[in-house]
Formats: sequence, C-alpha cells, structure tokens
Amino acid sequence: MSKLVKDSVLKTMIRMAVPMLAGTFALNAYNLTDTWFVSRLGTDNLAAMSYTFPVVMLLGFVLRGISTGSMALVAHALGGKRQKTAARLTTHAIFLTSGISIIILIAGFLTVNLLFATLGASGEVLVLTRKYMYIWYGGIIFLSVQILICDIIIGTGNTIQSSLLMVSGTLANVVLDYIMIFGHLGFPAMGIRGAALATISAQTLVLLAALYIVHHKHGLITLVSFNFKRILISWYRILRMGIPSVLSTILTPISAGVVTRIVSGYGDPTVAACGVASRIEMFAFMIPMTVGMSMVPFVAQNFGAKRFDRIRIARRGAMIFALVFGFAAAGVFFVTIKHLAVIFTSDPEVENVLIRYICITCFGYGFLEVHRYAGFCMTGIHEPLISALLNMVRVFALLVPLSLLGSITIGLSGVFYGRLLTDILSGIIGVIWSGRVLKSKVSRAILLSRGNSGQLIVGSGN
Repeated sequence: MSKLVKDSVLKTMIRMAVPMLAGTFALNAYNLTDTWFVSRLGTDNLAAMSYTFPVVMLLGFVLRGISTGSMALVAHALGGKRQKTAARLTTHAIFLTSGISIIILIAGFLTVNLLFATLGASGEVLVLTRKYMYIWYGGIIFLSVQILICDIIIGTGNTIQSSLLMVSGTLANVVLDYIMIFGHLGFPAMGIRGAALATISAQTLVLLAALYIVHHKHGLITLVSFNFKRILISWYRILRMGIPSVLSTILTPISAGVVTRIVSGYGDPTVAACGVASRIEMFAFMIPMTVGMSMVPFVAQNFGAKRFDRIRIARRGAMIFALVFGFAAAGVFFVTIKHLAVIFTSDPEVENVLIRYICITCFGYGFLEVHRYAGFCMTGIHEPLISALLNMVRVFALLVPLSLLGSITIGLSGVFYGRLLTDILSGIIGVIWSGRVLKSKVSRAILLSRGNSGQLIVGSGN
C-alpha cells in the first residue's frame, strides 16, 4: 500500500511538501530570472514581457489543467493498486497533450498580433512581444509534455524527484538566459528572444530526464497502449477530469489579462510594474504552494483507498497553515518591498506603482491560498467542476467587477483594493463550499458501504 494512504497525515504531508520547497522556489526563480534579465534591456522590453505573462500563464494553465486531471486519475489508480491502469493513462495522456500543443501552436501563430494588440500592446512593445511569443509557441510541445510528466511524478508521491527536476531546469535557465539574451560563448545577443529560447531549451532538458524517470523508475509508460479504442476511453476520462480543471485554472490568467487591460490605461510603466509585482508576490506563495502541489495526489490516492478521514484532516490543517503563513508573509513584504523594488527597476514611476501594488494586496495572500486549497481538494475527490465553479465565482463575481469598480471610483489603487477584497471573500467561500461537498461525499460513501464493513474508514484517522 502507498505511504500516502497509510502513514500519518502530518508526516505524509511534510514528507511530500518539504522536498517541493526547492522545486517551488525554482519555479518562482524561473520567472524572476527571466524578468530580471529582460529588465536590463529597458522598460519597453520589460513591458513586453509583462504583456506575455497573462497569455503564457493562460496557456500554461490550460496544459496544467489537463495534467492535473491526468495526475488525479493516475494517483487514484495507484491508490487502488491498479498499476497497469496508471501506466495506460499516463501514456495516453502524453498523446493527448502533444495533440493539444500542436493546436495551440497553430492558433498562436495565427493570432499573435491581434491578441496582444487587444491586450493593449502597441508600437515597439508589440514588436518585442511578438518576437518572444513566436519562439515560445514554437517550443510549446516540449513545455506541455514536461508539465504533464512532472505532475505524474508528483502523483506517485515522489516529490523529491519532481523537485530535483524543477531545480535543474531553473539552473539551466539561468545559464541559458545569460548566454542567449546578452550573447556569450559564441551565441549572438538575442535580447528578449533569448529569454524565450532559454526557457524552451531548459524545459526540453528537463523533459528528457522526466521521461526516463517516469518510464524506468515508475513503470508508467507502456508500449502496449496503442489500441485506438482504449486511447479514446482514456482521453474521455482525462478530459472529463481535465476540462473542468482547465476551466478552473485558466480563469486566473484570464483575470490577469483583464486586469492588465485595465491597468494598461495608466501607461506602460504601470503595466511593467504590475508584471514585476506578480512575479515578486509568487515568493509569498512559494511555501504554501508546496502544500498545494501535494494536496491533489494525497487526496486522490486517499480517495481511491476510501480514506475520507485523512482527507478531512489534511484539508483542515492545510487551510489553517495557509492563513497563518499568509499573514506572516504579508508582514515581511510590507516591510521589505521598498528594498525589493529597486532590484528590478530604476524607473521611479514603475517603483512607485510596484510598492503600492504589494502593500495593498499582500494582506489577502493567505485567503487566496485557502481558496486554492479548496479547489485542490475538490479535484482530488473527483469534483473538478466544483473547483471550476469556485474559480468562476472568484473571477467573474468578484475580481473583475471589483477591479473595474475600484478603477472607476478610486483610480489605480482601487484596482489593487479590488484584488484584496476578492481574495478575502473567495477564501471564505472556498472554506464553506468545499466543506459541504466533502461532507456530502462522506455521507454518500457511508450509505454505500453499509454491509461492507471494513472497506471504508471515516473516523478521526491518524
């Protein structure tokens, strides 16, 4: 039996989360490294990078939604001791992700000018944005399969391997950024195009290592999975889980795009500042993210083993942790943001907006993580539609209208206050809604298990 369903909840969550700390630090460093190097090229390049952020995040979250659905199914199969099913799902998920990547590549090339002009980019900034995205789209198949395989590794419960891959990718990206952006070791200075090429190259290296691990170490790629009927069945199961996850995850970058469009009316320096701020604040989510990345496989495997008691303990503990850590991070950011701002920009206007953004929004970080944990828990118990609905409420009922209202009534600061209020309210809604859904699941499971004593454990757990 997997350790995810038999060891103590606290011990298991710590064992999964701690190794991921290095991995999540690496993911955040990835974005910050690109941003810092590009910032050396000037405000136009930094603004162009900021325009790419919501689109890259959107497409990344589309792919992440598919991989999360795949991971939940694979983890559920592993929790139920069905290794062959897990291997078949993994292999078929690779086929599906590759096909989706090709569609994104074609659509991206055809719409790049219209899309970024709609977001507000123009002139030289639009030209720079286009240069970055052409290269990024060209390598999306390597990025997408890498995301999938690393998530599958997390689904096995072996977060150490996944974390090592993330760290390796970040280190490779730092070196390649320096070489390709500025031109060293015989490479021409590629500017913002070098940032995109460095990302693609680093992720391709990670992909090769991840494929080796998932096949040779975990036996989750099978060479007897080319039956077309079985492929279609697997795709149906993956998409049934993945599409709600996609809808859930893409709402975050969609909302980021809407907010970017709102703040673009205040000028390119404001867009640049918000782009940098969104990367800096990722460090507030770094440690909570390690818990979040562990929740889906933990919940999914325990759901497969019918250990609802362990799911309830993990959900409650994770949400308490999110609030405590969120307020601590807010205090640190509030005190240090002036010193952090000067690292990323020498433009006083950009610096002023950056400081204002962080000082206002930081007090909602803990509530935002609670909201995310609620969604992770719903995905793990095969209720991805509830996770999607939680995000729909956050974006369409709260973030967009409150940001617009704040911009109209107060100005730029009103946009930031709208985000703060959104995070607080969405966290409260997430706690209440996810708790009711989980309670309903447990009640139904008890009814179904009557007469099958010993097959379901719903007590306090260990």
